[in-house]
Amino acid sequence: MRIPRTPRRAARVAVLDPAGAVFMFRYDNEEVGVHWALPGGGLDPGESPLAAAEREVREETGWTDIEVPGTTLCWWEHDFTRAGVPVRQHEQIFLAHGPRRDPFGDLAAAHAADRILRWRWWSPDELSAATEPLWPPQLPGLLAAVRENGAPTSPVDLGYVPNGAAVDGP
Repeated sequence: MRIPRTPRRAARVAVLDPAGAVFMFRYDNEEVGVHWALPGGGLDPGESPLAAAEREVREETGWTDIEVPGTTLCWWEHDFTRAGVPVRQHEQIFLAHGPRRDPFGDLAAAHAADRILRWRWWSPDELSAATEPLWPPQLPGLLAAVRENGAPTSPVDLGYVPNGAAVDGP
C-alpha cells in the first residue's frame, strides 16, 4: 500500500573542517530508524533555503559564525515520517567550512525534539566505511569530489532516493 506523503522543503549544510571531516548528527526516526544526517531542517513559511540552512546550523549546533556561502552541493528527495506525518522531503544541501569543535549551548531540548541521539565529525575514510545509513547515501562520493575538484560549479541532482538504497557513487 502506498503511503500518502506531504511535500516538505528542507535545507542542510555539509560543514567541513580544515582536514575535510564533515559534521553529522545521528537520528532515530520512527519510520526509517537510525541514520546519520547533516545539520538542517524544514523551511519556515517565506524562508529561503539559504536562510533556513544558516538558521538550522545555529539552532542545532550553537555555532553562530558558520557562513554558508550559497554553494549548493546537491538536491535530493526522500521519504520519512516527521512528527507522525509521512513526508516526501526535497532537500537542498549547501557546503560550508568551519573549525572542528563541539556544539555548544543549551541544545538538549532541541535535539530531543528532533530525535538527535548524538553527533560526531566523520573523516573522509570513516564516511566511506560507514555501516549505518547516511542521508544522502551518496554523501561520501559527493564530498570526495569536493576534495578532489573543489566546490561544485553546479549542484548534483540526486533525484528521489528510496530508503535503504545502496549507492556506489554520486
